[in-house]
Order: sequence, then structure tokens, then C-alpha cells
Amino acid sequence: MKTKEQKIPKWFKGMIYDKGETVVNPFSKEEYELNGIELSIYDFIMGSQHVFAVAPNTVTTKQINDFHKALTWFRKNNIEAYMVLLD
Repeated sequence: MKTKEQKIPKWFKGMIYDKGETVVNPFSKEEYELNGIELSIYDFIMGSQHVFAVAPNTVTTKQINDFHKALTWFRKNNIEAYMVLLD
């Protein structure tokens, strides 16, 4: 199976990891191996969710928009990992 090359989204200003790792869904305990780009976007999503929960008054429209862009990127680039880790 040929995998498409993933590109770093232009809107993403976070750190891009050189290496990926296995991520565990905290609710289902299912695991999925992510590459460096996927892990970077995943960490951004999880970090955003944390900020939204603990400091909702500090959240900007740009942060919300970038969060939704990250979810869309993940769905387009690795639907299996999205379903296991984020759905």
C-alpha cells in the first residue's frame, strides 16, 4: 500500500517532531503509531483541548480556528488514527 506524503500545514506554527511514537487513547486504551508530523498535530489538538478546558476566557478565535484546522488535517491525512485517537 502506497501512502501519500504528508505536508506540514502552512497555518501550523508549532514544533514538528523528528520522530513519532505510539499514542494511547486515554478512554479506550487503543494504541496507534504516529509519525513525527502526526504526533505534532496530535499534541497541538490535545494541548488546545486542555487550554479550552482550564482557561476558556483566554481562548481566541484564531486558536479555535487552528484547532478545527488541525482536526480536519488529521481526518484527511490519517483517518484510521483519527478514529482511534480523536473520534
